[in-house]
Amino acid sequence: MNNRRTKRLTILAMMIALDVVLSPLFRIEGMAPMSSVLNVTAAVLMGPIYATVMALVTAVLRMMLLGIPPLALTGAFFGALLAGLGYRYGGHIGWAIAGEILGTGLIGSLLSYPVMIWFTGSASGLFWFVYTPRFFGGAISGSLIAGLFWLKLKETTIFIGTNCQIKCNFLPKKTSDGVFQTKTLRGRLFKSLTNFAIS
Repeated sequence: MNNRRTKRLTILAMMIALDVVLSPLFRIEGMAPMSSVLNVTAAVLMGPIYATVMALVTAVLRMMLLGIPPLALTGAFFGALLAGLGYRYGGHIGWAIAGEILGTGLIGSLLSYPVMIWFTGSASGLFWFVYTPRFFGGAISGSLIAGLFWLKLKETTIFIGTNCQIKCNFLPKKTSDGVFQTKTLRGRLFKSLTNFAIS
C-alpha cells in the first residue's frame, strides 16, 4: 500500500515539476498551451483527482514564484478536472481533450472575469468574454499537441509496460468477475446504473 502511494506521489511530483518549468517557457501572451498539454497527459495517466491536484499546485507555485495573476488558477483547475473525468468515463483521449477545451476554454475563461475584477479592484477594460479567445486558443492547441504526443507515445515499446504500471497505481480496481469495486466513484456509478437498468 505504501509502495503504491509512493509511486503515485512520485509521478504527481514529476508532473508538477514539468508543468511549472515548461508552461512559462512555451507561452504565448495570454495563452499557456503547455499547461493544457500536461493537463490532458495527467488526466490520461493519473485520473481526475491527481490531475486536478497537479493543476492546483502548479498554479499556486506559478503565482508565488513567477508573479502570475490568478488566471493561472482559473485556467488550469476546470480543464484538468473535466479532462480527467472525460477520460475516466469516456475511455478515450478525445474525451479528455474535449474536457480540457470546455473546462479551460469556456468555464475557466468566464470565471476569470470576476476573479480578475476582485484581484485588480477594477472592471476597467474587462468584460465576460475578454479571456475566452486566448483561453480557447491555448486549450485547443495544447490539447491537440497532447493528443498527438499520446498517439506517438503509446506506440513505443518502453511505454507499454510503464503505462500499465502507472494505471495500476491510479485507476479503480476491478474484482475477479470484471466489475468495478463499489468503494470507488466509478464503481458506485457503475453499480447505480446497473441497478437502475435492472429495475
